[in-house]
Amino acid sequence: MPTEVTYVGVDIAKSELVVDLSGNSRAFPQTAEGHEALLAILPTAAHVVCESTGGYERGLVAALHKKGTSVSVVLPRRVRSFAVAQGLLAKTDRIDAVLLSAYGRACEPRLHVEIPPRLQELSSFVRARQAIVERISLEDNYAEHLTGRLLVRQANLRKKVLRKQLDELDRAIRVLIASDAELARKCARLEQVDGVGKVTAWTMLSEMPELGTLAKGEAGALVGVAPHPNESGQRRGPRRIAGGRAAARRVLYMAAISASQHNAVLKLFYERLRANGKGGKVALVAVMRKLVELFNLILKDDNFLLAG
Repeated sequence: MPTEVTYVGVDIAKSELVVDLSGNSRAFPQTAEGHEALLAILPTAAHVVCESTGGYERGLVAALHKKGTSVSVVLPRRVRSFAVAQGLLAKTDRIDAVLLSAYGRACEPRLHVEIPPRLQELSSFVRARQAIVERISLEDNYAEHLTGRLLVRQANLRKKVLRKQLDELDRAIRVLIASDAELARKCARLEQVDGVGKVTAWTMLSEMPELGTLAKGEAGALVGVAPHPNESGQRRGPRRIAGGRAAARRVLYMAAISASQHNAVLKLFYERLRANGKGGKVALVAVMRKLVELFNLILKDDNFLLAG
């Protein structure tokens, strides 16, 4: 007879972890020693449920994977909606830990996929690269309105430093990918799609490590380009997209613009949608959805032949 799963909620903060064990809460420091102490008290067949917290969860999740303990990292918005549905408006760390246990039992969230170290490193590089690109854009906008020689010179120096750092990161990413045969294969496979460049490939691989393992339709839902129905009675409202992974969606949007102009298959698809009365953005989102589903397919099947 299989052992019954015990869902264990863990509320994660910058300096502390609060764990719920059948209604009894305990706090641990957010350190490697604290992680080990927490793991030591987990029951058999524990399934830990925690929220994504902008990175504070990574240390604990890595420790759980290393021990072989099941873990799910869930969106805070979904947990808060679950709390409201339960009529629970109070919010403390201990209440949140209990709430996460209840959410696990009720919703049985999907397991968190362990990300290989090289892919984690790629993700760190790509996110740092995006931050620098955003800084350069801000500096460019700021410099447009400068008139004093001192301010212009300082702005140019800052942009020079940022562009040097961007070049260093690009070289580091290329070296990292070249040193890993699987990463290099996946990157080359994505770049075979007309309209997809290196930055798109890097970002999609780092932000969506599940690509190549998903069922049909799941990739579009994960990246946030699957339209949700908006219907009630006789009313049929416009479908809308929401949620998903913003960084992946941004580069996918730029790739869709390129593909709608230069990819033979997707260009025809885009033009057909426009001819049928779809708006430009609606058609582009449809191209985005086609692209990410294609990415999943070609990484799943090396024998899949690309057209266009």
